[in-house]
Amino acid sequence: MLECASVRLPVIFLLFPALLVGVASYAPAEVIHLKNGRIIWADQVRENGAHIEYSLGEDTYAIPKSAVDRIEAGGVPPARSSSEAVAENSRALSTFAPSDSLDNESALAEKVIHEDRVDLDVLSGLEKAGDPAATAAGYFVAGKHEFEHGNQVAARSYFQAALRYEPDSPTILNYYAVLLVRAGNAMEALPYAERSVRAAPDSPDALTVLGCVQFAADHNQDAMRTWKHALALRPDASVQKLLEKAQREASAEENYSQHDSVHFTLHYEGEQTTEAFRSQLLSTLESDYDDLTRELGIAPRNAIPVVLYTGQAFFDVTQAPSWSGAVNDGKLRIPVEGLASVTPQLARVLKHELAHSFINQLTGGRCPQWLNEGVAQVIEPKSLTDGRGLASLFQAHTELPFNALEGSFMHLSPPEATLAYGESLAAVQYISETYGIGDVQRILQRLGQGSSTEAALRTTIHADYRELDAEVGKYLTDRYGK
Repeated sequence: MLECASVRLPVIFLLFPALLVGVASYAPAEVIHLKNGRIIWADQVRENGAHIEYSLGEDTYAIPKSAVDRIEAGGVPPARSSSEAVAENSRALSTFAPSDSLDNESALAEKVIHEDRVDLDVLSGLEKAGDPAATAAGYFVAGKHEFEHGNQVAARSYFQAALRYEPDSPTILNYYAVLLVRAGNAMEALPYAERSVRAAPDSPDALTVLGCVQFAADHNQDAMRTWKHALALRPDASVQKLLEKAQREASAEENYSQHDSVHFTLHYEGEQTTEAFRSQLLSTLESDYDDLTRELGIAPRNAIPVVLYTGQAFFDVTQAPSWSGAVNDGKLRIPVEGLASVTPQLARVLKHELAHSFINQLTGGRCPQWLNEGVAQVIEPKSLTDGRGLASLFQAHTELPFNALEGSFMHLSPPEATLAYGESLAAVQYISETYGIGDVQRILQRLGQGSSTEAALRTTIHADYRELDAEVGKYLTDRYGK
């Protein structure tokens, strides 16, 4: 039976949308080699008529058999390239999760959770029994269940109830702080993470969570000190990578100044940009912020950090590929070398990157990358420039399947990235023009409520991934020709 806080349990960081652990381990998988050179790692693979169906976790996908070169069994997924790991690590701060548990959690979970749902009668019975520790644990089990299923509203209510009975439980405080960060409210999370460390000052888990909350709240120096303390207590490769990222950022921005607007905190190197340029940039972002609030019906809860880079500093800090024009990892990181004003191209980049902050707020960080990038491109706004070429790829079944584009694009080569962005834009353009922009927003909302991508698609546009691939291909052919 696990003991809370005092047991040395690893903290797991759920990346957007992949999983990073200090030492990765993988179960044997089946490997689908596509004719276009891409590879899909699957839990199970089977033939079904003219399609190959395969499973990943709870979801089942299908691709045309004609697109498959061969299938191999018993493979082990390769390690991620360093550029992808670092890029995804940059997104960790809004989607990490602790792994500690309460000592009576397992026994209570069998009572509180029935048929994958919270039993409210059991929670009521725990309250009536008058045992604060058991009641707190019951509400924590309920909150953790909803947390793991992506239902932030219910999870928040249960965690708050648990804290009423056990206000200084490091485990409950850690999870509640993490939930607040996922909801885009790092500043509100900060006192809870600090309280957890006061209750368990020698817990590497509590310190790691506090460091992540501090970094998400733009308190970088505090985060570095906290992570160093955590590493002194327990070496952890994941925490070391986060520390190294913060140190790269601190080194690059050592002499930066800061200027605040209503919704943004601008970090910049004073001698490299003019005051007029910075004011114009902030004015553009504030206008975009108002537009996005109206369009999406939601807004990030904290001020959004914006960092302007000149020269090589952008790539040194972000470790982004050469084709990247900007990065949003919770902070808008914008290269501005040679710019003296907000050009039309920079204006589109700013709105695109800011859109990611709104999308992540709306979906609780659960948006697949193709949808995230597709929506951001539509918001820029941007239109397809090579619809005919994309139509040809879909007709030849050599496109990148959308289910293979759920993860980061950062590891893609320049040609692959161009194709991935084009397909993403085509998919969102198709959904918007066929079903209406309201259905795009409903898909995002369902993701934020805990639905898988395929479930969100089925309940809005009544299509799974296989059907989406086919329908986008037909849309491209009908609109742009063969």
